[in-house]
Formats: sequence, structure tokens, C-alpha cells
Amino acid sequence: MRESTSVSDPRPTAHWIVAHPQPSSFNTRLFHDGVEALSRTHDVEITDLHAQGFDPVLAARDLGLPLGRAGNVVDLMAETRAEQQVPDDVLEEQRKLASADLVVLQFPLWWYGPPAILKGWFDRVLTNGFAYGTVDPDTGIPLRYGDGPLAGRRALVIVTAGEDDRSVGSRGVSGDLDSLLFPVTHGTLWYTGIEPLDLHVVHDADGLAAADIDRESDRLVQRLAAIGSESPSRPFRRLRDGDYRGTRALRTDLLPGRTDLDIHRVS
Repeated sequence: MRESTSVSDPRPTAHWIVAHPQPSSFNTRLFHDGVEALSRTHDVEITDLHAQGFDPVLAARDLGLPLGRAGNVVDLMAETRAEQQVPDDVLEEQRKLASADLVVLQFPLWWYGPPAILKGWFDRVLTNGFAYGTVDPDTGIPLRYGDGPLAGRRALVIVTAGEDDRSVGSRGVSGDLDSLLFPVTHGTLWYTGIEPLDLHVVHDADGLAAADIDRESDRLVQRLAAIGSESPSRPFRRLRDGDYRGTRALRTDLLPGRTDLDIHRVS
């Protein structure tokens, strides 16, 4: 866990990001009940993307460039790194994320991925120099996949799915949910150093009866009560540990013949 910055306040901090447009939705019920439960052990800061009107579109303002300025991709990326002109709304999100010991991402599964507004939050908030782009001074190798600038934080991904656990299971017609969300858990969180805990999934979320909604809320509350001591059951491999030594691919002597995404987890 990220070390507390205050001796007088030993409570850890959580940053809860929710991406759902309907105030009367099941997701909103989980959000309110979850925040209330987590507040018993954490200081919780909230990002309700739709309620606060977060703009998910990465634009010239994020690149520190005047509107309409021309430039190729290389030029834009170089100027982004050099100028570091970050809009105020992004700075506020970065402040909350930097202060957090625990990051909670809550969203419905739409078209087998997170909603566009959350993807836009990743695009705009996880900037070069803040969430990635640092280099090990001893080796000159970029720090990523377990050792990024946001290392020391853990993340709980809460996802509601309209399909049952067979459809989005290991042999499901819709694909395994852990694999579907690999770009979030591994390519975004783990890449920047944030360790993802096991997914918290609510299946058949579109058709839950009142009693089922109460049950799912209780299940989340119970998990959050013990979240401070939780670790992932199948952690991802760290880039620094040598499993990818000399290459960008997993060493051929590890799990030979396998090509599924689970090879990037510690057995």
C-alpha cells in the first residue's frame, strides 16, 4: 500500500471513479452503498464522470497546442512531453489519483469493454510523466508493468454485465471476462504500476429482482469491509522479474506452447 503522507491521519485514501449515466440505475445503488461502506475504513474521494460532465475527448487543450495547429504525431507527442500543459479538470483528477491508496473503477460492460467516457478519462488523466514515461536511472529501461509512477496502489474493478457467468466465462461465447478486460487491468492499471485485485462482477445485471439487488449490494459491502488486506489471487508478472528477459515476449521456457493472456499471470 502507498505510504500515508500524514502521521496524524493513518486512514488510507480511496479514489472511486464511476461511469454510468443514469442516477436511478442499479450501478448508482452499488455506487452509493459501496462508497458508504468504504468510508468506514477509508477517506473516499469521488469522480462521478457523468454527474460532473467530464469531457472524455483528448483534444488540443490536452496537448498544450492552440486549436487548429497542424503537426504530425511525433511532433505532438514531443510537445506534450516538453510543455506538460495540463487542463485544470485533469489536474484535479490526477490529484485525487495521486492521493489514493486504493482505486475503484466501476462501470457497466458495454460492447465488451468500459464505456467511452471512462476510456476518455484514461486518455486524458494518465498523462506522460504522471502515469508513465519514467525511466530507471540505473538501467535506462522505462518503468512499467508493475513499476510505473503509480506503483504502490491497488485497484478494484467493479463491472456489471448483462450476461451470465457462462456466456462471459472461460469457454463462453462472449469471451472470458478477465481477457475482455485485460486492456484495463493489465494494459492500463498494471502498466502504470497499479496492482489490480480480482474483478468484482455482477452477472445478469439487467434483470435483477429487488431481492437480487439487495444481495449484490451486500456482497459488495462485505468485500469492501476486508479490502484493506486483500491481494490478487493471480497477480500479473512484473517486467523487472526477468520473465521477459531480452524480449518483449514471455520467455519460451515458461508455459511453452500457450498463447492465452493468462500466461502473463504468476501461476
